[in-house]
Amino acid sequence: MSDDASYDFEPRELSPVETIRHSAAHLMASAVEVLFPGTKFAIGPHIDHGFYYDMELPSPVSEDDLERIEKQMRKIAKGNHKFEHSLLPRDEALAWARETGQDYKVELIEGIDAPMISFYKHGTFTDMCAGPHVRYSKKLKHFKLTRIAGAYWRGDEKRQMLTRIYGVAFATKDDLEAHLHQLEEAKKRDHRRIGKDLELFRITQEYGGGLVLWLPNGAFVRKQIEDFWREQHLAHGYELLFTPHIAPRTLWDRSGHTEHYTDSMYAPMEIDSEAYQLKPMNCPFHIGVYRGRKRTYRELPIRYAELGTVYRYERSGALHGLMRVRGFTQDDAHLFCTPETLEEELGGCLDIAQLMYRTFGFPDYKVELSVRDSQDTSKYQGDDAIWDLSEKTLAKVLDDRGIEYKRIEGEAAFYGPKIDVKVVDAIGRTWQLTTIQLDFNQPERFDLSYVGSDNTGHRPIMIHRALLGSIERFFGILIEHYAGDFPPWLAPQQARVLPVSVKSLEYARGVVKELRSRGLRIDLDDSDEKLGYKIRRAELDKIPYSLIIGAREVDNGTVGVRKRKEGDLGAMTIAEFGDRLAHDVETRSR
Repeated sequence: MSDDASYDFEPRELSPVETIRHSAAHLMASAVEVLFPGTKFAIGPHIDHGFYYDMELPSPVSEDDLERIEKQMRKIAKGNHKFEHSLLPRDEALAWARETGQDYKVELIEGIDAPMISFYKHGTFTDMCAGPHVRYSKKLKHFKLTRIAGAYWRGDEKRQMLTRIYGVAFATKDDLEAHLHQLEEAKKRDHRRIGKDLELFRITQEYGGGLVLWLPNGAFVRKQIEDFWREQHLAHGYELLFTPHIAPRTLWDRSGHTEHYTDSMYAPMEIDSEAYQLKPMNCPFHIGVYRGRKRTYRELPIRYAELGTVYRYERSGALHGLMRVRGFTQDDAHLFCTPETLEEELGGCLDIAQLMYRTFGFPDYKVELSVRDSQDTSKYQGDDAIWDLSEKTLAKVLDDRGIEYKRIEGEAAFYGPKIDVKVVDAIGRTWQLTTIQLDFNQPERFDLSYVGSDNTGHRPIMIHRALLGSIERFFGILIEHYAGDFPPWLAPQQARVLPVSVKSLEYARGVVKELRSRGLRIDLDDSDEKLGYKIRRAELDKIPYSLIIGAREVDNGTVGVRKRKEGDLGAMTIAEFGDRLAHDVETRSR
């Protein structure tokens, strides 16, 4: 079968475009089989916008081979082969896989507990698959192979490294071209390239893969993000925490991380004959603060927030700039509340999240509500009444705010339902940011309680809540959203003073000094280059304002103001420009 899902004959429900992408994966595999005889096929599912297939090829392939494979795909598609469905008894399917040398299919079939196995054939190519597919291959017209990557078989780094070929496919030519345009735009906005050009951050193997060196420019943008984050949390009644980076292994045993999260944790270190581990999450520490003394219902809700740095082991192949790192700072918060205050607290989480999106320039977002599987509630922890209350309350706070959302049954964690929010960036991509997760597990594990109005002990409801996800990843998203062209309040340098000649240099230095005294970030280009070159360099460095200083400005005590992308704004006094820029910063104008 093309994807590692249901291998029996039960059909799946796919949308028309998903069916096209699923069929395109088969089409690509058939083309590879023609061009590279002896290829062993693993899995090849449809994904957002396209498809991929993992394969063990008899010889290496590169990006240069994609055009040849794509050409063969089009040749096969034009043959208008019918996608024919058939069923084979399990033993016959296993014999087919062995006879054709498809070792990965053998392993897949051996793991299937079904009497019949579903197959699809088009032309000379046959693949295990539950379907569905387009009826004829001629339907597959609007596709493009995009890149090649490596992927371990079944995600296990101890197993065979396979070749993964990605492609995109759509129902119409216009949709394909729009997506390809988006991919090109995404390349221009790649935060890794822009981060290097603007000297924002650096990641090198010398200092550790996935570990970020924040350069002065990037560190300032980070400071702006964090300052706004802290300011808003204090305004919304949160208390700020700082917690350690390591803890005894026994703490992670109690929290359940040792049992369920070991593969993502760094190995223990021995301190005073006791095992310690770097923290992968902040939750147990916030719980420790809560448990510091007896709590009563009058204190709840309690809101703890921390910009807490955590460490998680990511395979080297999964690391990707700031988007996937090994050490990162979560904008974490944990709320402890009663059933009576749950709705208000969830609403407050959404309100501050929406404020964050607006301020950072993301007016559009998509929301998902993950609830438990109503057909099988046995795998979820917690009282049914609490689950029902929690799911209804999550839905109500979304409904009350008029927020459209997609309800996803069976996607809740075993310890509680959640809300996920994905923001839409400047070129239409979605990025997972906010998670608001209810947790009935940790309060139980750590025996959390509060004294209720009835003078007896009760278990608090715990809310895990991250708005930005992590500072590193969010910064990467911001870079790509703005293409490095940050609004003045975020920009590392807000204005650059450009003296026309050495004669105006002394006055220019005075301008820099006066504006810096107002807390504004101003630098000076005192090079011997011509003015046109200085302006061009300021544009490339994405400085929001350029202040031109010539003889006329020196005589009049003004600056010639030029705004990036808008051009000349005319002459202003130093105070007038200072007021304009200060207003941009104070209002966080975009």
